[in-house]
Amino acid sequence: MHGIIGESMKRSEQDELKYTEDMIYANFSNYSAWHNRSVLLSALFDKKAEGFLLKEKVLPEEYEFIHQAIFTDPDDQSGWFYHLWLLDQTVTTDSPLLASSWPGHGSDVLLVGDRCYNGSAFSPFSALHSDSGSFPIVLYFNQPVRGVNSSTVTVECGFNKNEDLLWKPLSASNSQTARVWVAHLKVSSSDLHSTVEVSVGHTKGIISTRGFEYSHPSMLSFKVHVQPMERDSSQVSVAESISLREENFKVYGKQSEESIIDSFDQLIIKNGHETTASNWRFEALAKEIECFRELLSLVDCKIGKLTLARLLKAYDAMSYPFANKLVHSEEVLELYSDLMKLDRTHYQFYKDERSIVLLQKVTSSKGSLLQHCFQYKDSVSSAICGPICLRLNNLSLSRMGAFEKLLWVQMLDLSHNELQSIEGLEAMQLLSCLSLRNNKLRSLTALEPLRKLKLLRILDISYNQIGDHSIDTTRYVCSSPLSHSVGSELNRDETVTSDVALINNWEAFYIFKDFNLNQLDIVGNTIADEKFKSVLVKIMPKLKQLDGKLLD
Repeated sequence: MHGIIGESMKRSEQDELKYTEDMIYANFSNYSAWHNRSVLLSALFDKKAEGFLLKEKVLPEEYEFIHQAIFTDPDDQSGWFYHLWLLDQTVTTDSPLLASSWPGHGSDVLLVGDRCYNGSAFSPFSALHSDSGSFPIVLYFNQPVRGVNSSTVTVECGFNKNEDLLWKPLSASNSQTARVWVAHLKVSSSDLHSTVEVSVGHTKGIISTRGFEYSHPSMLSFKVHVQPMERDSSQVSVAESISLREENFKVYGKQSEESIIDSFDQLIIKNGHETTASNWRFEALAKEIECFRELLSLVDCKIGKLTLARLLKAYDAMSYPFANKLVHSEEVLELYSDLMKLDRTHYQFYKDERSIVLLQKVTSSKGSLLQHCFQYKDSVSSAICGPICLRLNNLSLSRMGAFEKLLWVQMLDLSHNELQSIEGLEAMQLLSCLSLRNNKLRSLTALEPLRKLKLLRILDISYNQIGDHSIDTTRYVCSSPLSHSVGSELNRDETVTSDVALINNWEAFYIFKDFNLNQLDIVGNTIADEKFKSVLVKIMPKLKQLDGKLLD
């Protein structure tokens, strides 16, 4: 036995690779051999070993190899896992890219001090209320990165020093690695018109989780215009009610549509350098799509349908934004709908994946996006600035996605869906008004992404399932957060000095303590009794309206 192990340890990685091939030919169901093959190839790619320098030379041969196993026995899962690894190797670019930003390159940002504006020349994509005279700069990468700071991202403008900017990762796990990074730029009240230039990655230091350097520097430039405060505060009701109900919306007119269309192209950063480099990726995916369509014409195979859906999604993702549309979205949606019926065990997984594809379709073109953009009432409310409300209600969504296309949104209606999680919503730093009414949120901790939305003022979480389940209900009266991951960083003295009663509601305190909400709706949740509402009022002293009632 020791001799066999010693012999194995002496073999080179290339010899080991040949050994896995022999083992697989002897038995296509040898999962360990397929797994070892993926590990060995990953190591050879990382080392850029001779013969493994270019993936485009190696991966097509691997696809041909795996086809022999899959077509021999489509029900055997060993080879499918290897195919999934191959797909990941095909679509994942080594170097991280900047996918989108807010403000967008070439945009005009209007900072409004009085919560309403009459600057019709400005796009509603980029008009923003700011009491503090600051606004967020949001960078959205195609994969998680670390090292975003004032050295690797420089901001040049007349009113702020680059060194004063603090870049923060927007990560649910509070790690220093994230897809989305934000910094807040302070505007001088004397500087009414300025140009801001943001240089990303011209100095090394931005690194992906896989250890690859950000190697495609980007430059963003936009203009900032400040509209000083002009209103008489006595004329505006500070407790004006905002309700994202059907009767409060109207469709946009032609003139407003044009301002949306003009701004759409600024939302996404087009990395032109990837076009040529990805030709082999397009060809590989196209061949696989053809292959799996042929397989499914011969046999009804659940994992084959899932693989085809993944291939089509990958092809569309690679094509966009060059094609400016998702060619295969309808086919992918149909595949996931079929899988939801065929494989009830994994129903929720398929539904989540289908939700993300649907959102990508909605946000993929100007025309489809416009169908979901509405104007709130007849005029801009004093409590919000951007007049666009993006309405993604009644779409049966169980999961959110396409955040890189939604960074501009200030009003968002997600009511009447099936959301159990809002993970990723923290990227939408401009959100001031959000409706999650009539969803399936089961706990207060599901709201944790909202803690990072510093501009959020109006929140509707009514008619969810918060407190329905005993395991959740007991968490709200837990006297100590020490045994829980959420809230474990709470300072115990902080909860004591705030109010003794809050100790028994530590989770509500943890979630809501940093909110600056003016308006909250929580009715229709099991937890929302009068006692709990009184706790919320203590946690959020700035709250002016709760469940439609004005607070004293």
